Amino acid sequence: MIKKINFFHSLIFFNFSIIISALSFFRNNNLLMLCLFLILTIGISHGALDNIKGKKLLKFFNLKSMSTFYIGYLLLSLFIILIWVMLPKILLSIFLIVAAYHFGKEDMFFLKNKKKVYDGILYFLKGSSVIVSPLLFHKIETILIFQFLNFNISGIIFIEDIFLYILLILSFFSTLYLLFEENIEMKSLLLLDFFSILILNYLLSPILAFTIYFCFLHSVRHSLSLILQLNKNIRKGFVLFVKKAIPLTIITALIYLFSLYFLSNYLELNESTYKVIFIGLASLTFPHILLEYLIEKKWKLMLILFLIAKKWKIKKLKYF
Repeated sequence: MIKKINFFHSLIFFNFSIIISALSFFRNNNLLMLCLFLILTIGISHGALDNIKGKKLLKFFNLKSMSTFYIGYLLLSLFIILIWVMLPKILLSIFLIVAAYHFGKEDMFFLKNKKKVYDGILYFLKGSSVIVSPLLFHKIETILIFQFLNFNISGIIFIEDIFLYILLILSFFSTLYLLFEENIEMKSLLLLDFFSILILNYLLSPILAFTIYFCFLHSVRHSLSLILQLNKNIRKGFVLFVKKAIPLTIITALIYLFSLYFLSNYLELNESTYKVIFIGLASLTFPHILLEYLIEKKWKLMLILFLIAKKWKIKKLKYF
């Protein structure tokens, strides 16, 4: 069922991308405030159920207080913002790599591929199309966005067209390789996603292309998985998802808006908005991905904790 839903989602998104890109209103406008609104509503809502996942993780550690999760999540987000302020080049570079990997992996979560040691590289290459496309088709605008984020990439050899084309080609073939054992329907699904990203970035501004991808492909796809986890009946699951996602979505949106108001007192509105969007996304993405990883690798955590406990016990016995 989930594969069928995602197939139709990709088909709809592909046609939606063509229609939006063809409309002169969207092609001739940056629409930064619209992008912020979409990210604050549809975009961040797909991570608004992290508290449910956090509850599962706390249970694994025999902890009951949800305040432990919220405090840890918030502190990690604040730590990411602090590092960005102190070391923007390093953190932005790491963020782009992590984001490419995250996009590549999460956009095909519904496919049960046999896990291989080099899957991480393939996921990174697949998701890199989201990063590479704006640099390839709208280099000057994208460089300006990076400058707003305190990272001047002008003159860096890796943004030369030849390297970008190579990475884009590798992104295409990594997608094909990941789909090697899948049927034609699944191959069509992710190839539609790939070409949708190219169309959006070729015809629209970088921020608008990213917003449409992030909100209507990445976030919607992730939300669909959460909806079906809540209830196999998609309508009932959707209602549950909205009810559970609204509180944290509103709180996060208010923090974004407060940050925008604060920064706009010192910077131009456009620069403040770009900072709020991307630094805010980074501060949410790192704890979101870490949470997903910890839940996915529970057995490894159990082994590590067991070894630590065993080592501690041996040391304690030696001490006495």
